[in-house]
Amino acid sequence: MKNLITKNLLKMAVAGMNILMLSSCNGIFDEIYDQPKEIVPAKGQLVIDATSWADWYYIDLDKLHQLTINGDEEALRKAQTEFTAYPIPMEPTGDKITTPVTDKKTGQYMYWFDVFGAGIQKNTFSYFTPTAAQTAPDNWTFAVHRNNVRTNGGAVLETTYTSMDELPETSESFHNMQFTEDEWTVNEVWDSQDQGMLMGYVPSQGIEINRVLSSWLSMKIPPMPPAFSLNNHVFILRLKDGSYAALQLENYLSPNGTKCYLTINYKYPY
Repeated sequence: MKNLITKNLLKMAVAGMNILMLSSCNGIFDEIYDQPKEIVPAKGQLVIDATSWADWYYIDLDKLHQLTINGDEEALRKAQTEFTAYPIPMEPTGDKITTPVTDKKTGQYMYWFDVFGAGIQKNTFSYFTPTAAQTAPDNWTFAVHRNNVRTNGGAVLETTYTSMDELPETSESFHNMQFTEDEWTVNEVWDSQDQGMLMGYVPSQGIEINRVLSSWLSMKIPPMPPAFSLNNHVFILRLKDGSYAALQLENYLSPNGTKCYLTINYKYPY
């Protein structure tokens, strides 16, 4: 019995050390494993600090386009680099529900993830707590939260192009291809790294995301620390008004190596 207790305590200690690594978007090992280049915002580029677990950041391509037309370089640079945080609602608006929720209810979904075994693909529902819906500005095109992306009524196509310069002159050749709209998720938008992670419990926001566009930055667990993978393909975003944009994640590291610090190339209208 004594050996069993000792073994379990040792496992918990190792798990605790791994959890420190799990917060890899702000991780203590970032500078060891990644050596980023200095970020210099350029024309047709966004630099977004999306490292927060608890906030969404919104991008308005129409505003960026209008600032470009106006030739207001100072305002354009500010719009490319400064983004208001819209907090994920955490305050409960009702009682906790321990049976699986089958309809699209906004709130916090607690899941257990096998972060130290088979990986995060193996997970189990624990409970649901209702909250208010996610807030957003009046005008926006797409939004980012760490490695999650969602659109404002849009749809996305992944191309095989790896450079914006390689794209056809217009988006016309993509118009008849299969675009993917946003889909409801309850266990992908992780929004807290509290003590529950020691046992593999992670809360997620119930919300629609675009899984195609979100694939530009994937996270794999195990190993520990998590392995991030950048997909440098160019994505075509069809906006809800029928116009098109080209998007590409160029980098996900800040100058000091912090992950989920996004440098995004954009072309709009396309």
